Amino acid sequence: MTKLTVTRRQFAARLVTAGGLTIFSRRARAADFSMRQFHNQPPESPLHRRLVEMWAAVKTETAGRVEVEVVAGRIRASGQGPAPGTAQLRDGQIEFSTVSGNGLASIVPAADVQATPYAFRTQAQVYRAMDGDLGDYLREELRAKGLYAVPFGCFENGFHQITTASRPVRAPGDMLGLKIRVPGSPLYQEFFASFGAVVSTMNISTLHEALKNGVVEAQEDPIDIVELFGLYEVQKYVSMTNHSWSGYNLVANLQIWQRLPPDVRSVIERNTRRFTALQRADNAVLNGPQGRAHLIERGMSVNDPDTALFRAGLGPYYARWKASIGQKATSLLEAHVGRLA
Repeated sequence: MTKLTVTRRQFAARLVTAGGLTIFSRRARAADFSMRQFHNQPPESPLHRRLVEMWAAVKTETAGRVEVEVVAGRIRASGQGPAPGTAQLRDGQIEFSTVSGNGLASIVPAADVQATPYAFRTQAQVYRAMDGDLGDYLREELRAKGLYAVPFGCFENGFHQITTASRPVRAPGDMLGLKIRVPGSPLYQEFFASFGAVVSTMNISTLHEALKNGVVEAQEDPIDIVELFGLYEVQKYVSMTNHSWSGYNLVANLQIWQRLPPDVRSVIERNTRRFTALQRADNAVLNGPQGRAHLIERGMSVNDPDTALFRAGLGPYYARWKASIGQKATSLLEAHVGRLA
């Protein structure tokens, strides 16, 4: 793909293919800054819709000086590679992307704190931490690595549940031998392995096909992912384990961000906060009772395990987790959720 540089120029209609999605961009007026925003969700997702609206608002408020093309991931794998990741973001091949906390953990281990198993219990807890001191700390750590996390830019994914094709998960013993796709860091994957699950990792663009062909029989993600990626077609059971939370952090290449004039940065930050709030509300519907009922209508069976059974005995695991994310991240997290033990 041809990189869009941060410069004033008139660009004609072109074909852009990224992450398996083909987008035709319209002939545009001259812009001071022509950039791209990547994410790994389908075009039907609230994340895509709100990002498109956000960058349209930025374009309007900057009188056309800033034009950002939003490039979505694919719903199904089709032999094409995934959307560009953090490596391309860090070296400036792309300008903006939304990345999960455990997707950033290879760069900043403390970012894994967002996915801490059985830490957050409500969205309110999450937002106080991510929009507050914990988010500020993660932004400092990312900045030191050449990335700029936009304040108040932690879009919602949601609390993770376990879906399976073979059997419901009602207790930890039901995890034994379960072939499950788990994204994120090795230490996050270890959480599932500690219950005897057989863990695989793969890009979300290949997940539907892997479940369909029996490469794995289960996966863990919020129920909005089950709906948006059509996983109800290849999964039978939803076990509401609420075992982890994840979001989509809006991150920019730091050098590119610093080249933007202060007034432009201010417009982007203000609209990020506005449209993050809207997207969070959207996802609350998808992950709430309405979303659950919709999956039942799709033919899925939903059960509510006793999560205390899964929390029991996590002390040794939490010791390793805390060592990985570091003392500062642990202290800030526990100030919001209580002691992890």
